[in-house]
Order: sequence, then structure tokens, then C-alpha cells
Amino acid sequence: MDQDITDTRPGEQRAELAPAADASLRFIGRIRTPFLTRDDCPRQGRADGPVCRLEIDPPWSAALDGIEEFENLEVLYWLHESRRDLITQSPRSDGRTRGTFALRSPVRPNPIGTSRVRLIRREGSTLVVRGLDCLDGTPLLDIKPDRCEFTPQAAQKAADEW
Repeated sequence: MDQDITDTRPGEQRAELAPAADASLRFIGRIRTPFLTRDDCPRQGRADGPVCRLEIDPPWSAALDGIEEFENLEVLYWLHESRRDLITQSPRSDGRTRGTFALRSPVRPNPIGTSRVRLIRREGSTLVVRGLDCLDGTPLLDIKPDRCEFTPQAAQKAADEW
């Protein structure tokens, strides 16, 4: 991490935290992007952004079966370079101070990132997508069909009966 965790901007508060030991996550792969530093990263992913790759680890490859049916996916990832101790933050762009939960900042108690991406294609155990806003090498947590495209079974059954 290139930022000293004791650094804060005016108005920011940090929490004094004991090491976390209450959750265990399993990374399912890595994300490949052209973004090598936080300054390179866009603030939010864009549908016309650069082509990126979700590289799925071999045990999870079959979990991708059927993913091609969806145009958009929700990708969850671990923001491994982010600090985790700020309660309030003052974004560079406006200087106003707000609570961490009122921002989409990568600085969070549990730095889970999420992006809605457009699926370009599947190449075996790799998904080629557009719309990410994370560093190259970011650990991948999960992939889901976009909720707007996914029809729950009950709704589908009602539509079929209609």
C-alpha cells in the first residue's frame, strides 16, 4: 500500500481496530486490468471502459457454465490495497467529509468492491468483460448474473402460467 494508514485529510476519523478474525473468504481467481496504481483506476467502472479479464481458478471453471446467457454480470472483489480504518472520509474531488457508508470509496471496514460489467465473451475459464474499476491482480470473490437480467423462479413460473 502506498499510503501511510496514519494519514488522514481534515475532518476524517479513523478507528483503532483489533485484527479481524471473524470471517473467511475464498478467492476464486484474479482480475486482470490495465490499472497498475490507484491513480490509474477510474472512480467507477464504465461500460465503454477497457477490456479486462476475470481469470477463474481451475476448481471453479465449471461454475461458469451458462454464464454466456447473460449480457451483464455483477462482480465482487477484494480491494486488497485499501486501508480499512476510516470512519469518515473527505474525497479528493470535493473536500466534504462524509461517513464511509455514505460513499463508494474503496476504503471500507471490509473492502469488498462491486462492479456491474458487460460480458464480452468467455474463453474457457476466463471471462472477458468491460466496466471494472480495480487494480490489476485484484482477488476475485464472486460473479453473479446481473439482478436486472435474472428472473427468480417464482416470477418465471407466474409468467409461464400467464
